[in-house]
Amino acid sequence: MPRLDDLLVESSRTFAVGIGLLPEPLRQEITVAYLLLRVSDHIEDTTTLEDREKITLLQLWARTLADLDPSDRGTFANTEIAGHLREAGGGTPDSLVARDTSAVLGGLAALEPVAREIVARRVCESTLGMARWVERGSDFGDEDDLDDYMHQVAGRVGLLLTELFAVRLSGVARGVSRMMTLGREFGLGLQTVNVIRGLNEDPGRGWVFVPRSFVPDGVDPGTIFHGSGEAPSPAAMAVLDRLATKAEGHLDAAIAYTKLIPRRHHGARLFCVLPLLFAVRTLALSKANPDVLRQEVKMTRREVLSITRGAKLLGFSNRWLDWRRRRLATGA
Repeated sequence: MPRLDDLLVESSRTFAVGIGLLPEPLRQEITVAYLLLRVSDHIEDTTTLEDREKITLLQLWARTLADLDPSDRGTFANTEIAGHLREAGGGTPDSLVARDTSAVLGGLAALEPVAREIVARRVCESTLGMARWVERGSDFGDEDDLDDYMHQVAGRVGLLLTELFAVRLSGVARGVSRMMTLGREFGLGLQTVNVIRGLNEDPGRGWVFVPRSFVPDGVDPGTIFHGSGEAPSPAAMAVLDRLATKAEGHLDAAIAYTKLIPRRHHGARLFCVLPLLFAVRTLALSKANPDVLRQEVKMTRREVLSITRGAKLLGFSNRWLDWRRRRLATGA
């Protein structure tokens, strides 16, 4: 685990903080799951491969996880995909993790069987979903299409976490059916905020996460953010407003999900509360803000620290969670 902890911090300090609050063995299990998904993200997002190569590697990666033999940790080193990942270029967090995939797979092999099965199965499903969307490309006809893509990359993470919570946290299994539904929505909420944050740069890499149904008939979603003037077009601002409204609905479900985690599991609640409140605040900064279409909008370090301190002190309280969400959503 020490090497995996280092990879976690190097690839995302924000997630490292939340994961570090979890009790064992959840902390180890979710660390491994997060790092495995970073490998999938690397294959999906790298600019050095053609789409057909990405699809092949994503399918190989899913097969590697499905066929993992915990008693034989050296097999992976000799596989075709291992050579590619060891040579992953770039200085992105995803490529950093990809170059150390063998260590991450060792972490998966070391998990208890029940957790290993959940993590491998859910990461496989997400990876194959990514492959399907790489093959399809940036073509979202309507909101259902967008939701399907976001389900593959984020909604399935909510399902993975809920299954682990049901195994490790007393009292969760009783409400697991409702939590599975809300957990998917939680993932879609965080991903919708990510889509909004990426409106300024995603079109430049050929991906526009805007359904055709969100823009006027006959208009290409990829063109509405490329106006030559200073002020974004009304169509672009209308898309931003629709995505913000969509995010708010998903985050309502995320609040409900978090409240279903018994208060005695304070670490697990904090793990959910922190990204939830960060998303609420980021959405408040982005809503109706034309700057979102020109540059990334971020919270200040002071805001991050304030949210974190408050959550650690009072995150066990459902009333505080509702109050803090309202305050952050209104900019207070």
